[in-house]
Amino acid sequence: MNAREIRNGIMLLGVQDWSRRLFDSLIPLPDGTSYNSYLIPGSQKTALIDTVDPDFEHTLINQLKEIPKLDYVVSLHAEQDHSGSLPMVLKKYPESVLICSAKAKPLLMEHLNIPLERIRTVDDNEEISLGDRTLRFIYTPWVHWPETMSAYLPEDRMLFSCDFMGSHLAGTRMYAGDDPNVLDAAKRYYAEIMMPFRSMIKSNIEKLRPLEFDLICPSHGPIWDNPETIMNAYAKWISDASENKVVIPYISMHGSTAKMVEYLTSELADRHVEVNLFDLAVTDIGKLAMELVDATTIVIGTPTVHVGPHPNVAYATILANAIKPKAKYAAVIGSYGWASKAVEHISAMIPALKVEVLGSVLCKGEPNAKTYQELSDLAELIASKHNI
Repeated sequence: MNAREIRNGIMLLGVQDWSRRLFDSLIPLPDGTSYNSYLIPGSQKTALIDTVDPDFEHTLINQLKEIPKLDYVVSLHAEQDHSGSLPMVLKKYPESVLICSAKAKPLLMEHLNIPLERIRTVDDNEEISLGDRTLRFIYTPWVHWPETMSAYLPEDRMLFSCDFMGSHLAGTRMYAGDDPNVLDAAKRYYAEIMMPFRSMIKSNIEKLRPLEFDLICPSHGPIWDNPETIMNAYAKWISDASENKVVIPYISMHGSTAKMVEYLTSELADRHVEVNLFDLAVTDIGKLAMELVDATTIVIGTPTVHVGPHPNVAYATILANAIKPKAKYAAVIGSYGWASKAVEHISAMIPALKVEVLGSVLCKGEPNAKTYQELSDLAELIASKHNI
């Protein structure tokens, strides 16, 4: 797409990557993504904030073809989807200075071979004048790398937040407006990328709230023209409050585990507990991550494969441990043929989850009356923990 004006000569550059369906060989992208770059002209100097994925560097260079001079190229985050085109931009503008945080400097040198003499580091809250405009840099570490920072443009009331408050969403619309689809994409983005760093995000939100801005310009997805929409959503997601919700990731090989899951779901629903099922044979792992954002309880359903959990269940369990949802309780249900240590294996896979384990229900072969009674008891215990 062509460069587009946001306001007062400030331009949105970058790429809409409509076809990308996987990020980091892990994260599903059902709606593609964008790599946003921002050109900020001042009365004396001009700055470019972030670049694009290196596969699209030719697009960015073409968008800059009418720009004769760049004084500053700002790297808010060293990951390649933002900084991968830095070498080409620095080559095009040999007089430009690369601005980054102190922790980003070695990363940019090591990952992209940026020469030391091209880099200038800035401190937290340090300002750079463009003449009639000022860029203030605010350290916002662990959203989601340790070197990440944001940039604030007070004269135009704009915050450039990099990955923070972004969304993987390709599209022609420049502003999020009140579109619930954008907020849904932002929740998926938070769940898959930001959730492990809830405590750091809390402190970063507090650093940003005193600033006066009416646009949040992330590095992925549309611009937030109503900042409170995404700020309030993040405040909810990072809070300790959870919802009356159980998430059940499961898989079934011969139907026994599926019968247990279906029965437990009905028992929980009868007790007014919301349940979200995810059949790991077919599920979108990003949807699972989204539901884990505010679930109170996780119940893992697995058949036994060589005395351990099914590999798909092991993968989902490891993922849950990595993204660290705020769930308070967990349980395991499942089946086995002759012996099982699935519960022990799963317990060992979730050291990062601070949950109270409510127990397990395992059956040998088909579930029977005893199994169903134990599942009813588990449903009653979960409902009591949810204060229902």
